[in-house]
Amino acid sequence: MRFGLQLGYWSAAPPEGVGALVDAAEANGFDAVFTAESWGSDAFGPLAWWGARTSRLQLGTAIAQLSARTPAATAMHALTLDHLSGGRFVLGLGVSGPQVVEGWYGQSFARPLARTREYLSIIRKVLAREGPVTSEGPHYPLPLPDSRLGKPLKPITHPLRAELPIWLGAEGPRNVTLAGEIADGWMPVYYSPRMAGMYNDWLADGFRASGRNRTGFTIAANAPVSITDKPEQVYAGLKPIFALYIGGMGAKERNFHAELFTRMGYGTAVEEIGKRFLSGEREAAVEAVPDELIAEVSIVGSRAQVLAELDRWADAGVDMVLAGARSVAEVELLGTLAST
Repeated sequence: MRFGLQLGYWSAAPPEGVGALVDAAEANGFDAVFTAESWGSDAFGPLAWWGARTSRLQLGTAIAQLSARTPAATAMHALTLDHLSGGRFVLGLGVSGPQVVEGWYGQSFARPLARTREYLSIIRKVLAREGPVTSEGPHYPLPLPDSRLGKPLKPITHPLRAELPIWLGAEGPRNVTLAGEIADGWMPVYYSPRMAGMYNDWLADGFRASGRNRTGFTIAANAPVSITDKPEQVYAGLKPIFALYIGGMGAKERNFHAELFTRMGYGTAVEEIGKRFLSGEREAAVEAVPDELIAEVSIVGSRAQVLAELDRWADAGVDMVLAGARSVAEVELLGTLAST
């Protein structure tokens, strides 16, 4: 099992000590470091800043939001960071949700799969640099229709790699299938080995549509990882995060995280968490998160239990676990797992 250090996105202020975490990941067998964004800090700036300390780690976004930038702008970020890192950049993309896309970016969330397909197509054209980039749209037409002065362009800077890997963050069945069809990897925000058969069927549909197979495709799953003899304490610390994602990261009518856990069989708990969270009863929402739900998408326990779980996740198809860490000691401890 390979490990990626998930730095995530910032809360109210930039986190302290991140440079030391990245240094420790570089020195202790991690394969990659990833940054994220929601509606505060962006994914590319911190990755460039902290990634400049590294010489070996892959540097990735997990995830950058489609609606935050045009496809051409995202391609510019990607080719720039790929050059600066000597070919170590991984572009992780996702559509986010209607709450963010329409409330923060002021764009329509409609037709997310079609937008994703078109978005990636344009990025691939930029990176290939085979000629001026055009797109018929309808979501990202290039050049702008009826433009009097616009003309097709190709990037001034020659991309380092036309085959720069693009991984998709996806939760629903059609989105996961799309990742299998058009992307180089899938980044589940929550992953359950118990559901691997279903996930693999979705991906296989995508592979068949593109005429390829699983070879070269990466599954990089986010997961809390903790070696402890008190797993209940770890679950208690994670419950506020799960309550936020299940109850507050979306609208009552549409929350992809809630739908994900409902598919996993936690519909009753999801309904209770959502009801409590949206009514302002945050503590009750946290209390409504079952330990079993967290345990299913986390890797927590004794060292032997964690190693066994990592083997189980690998057998289910996961190539890389993206784990967060709050201290250098945690990174070093996880590094011993990566080298086992």
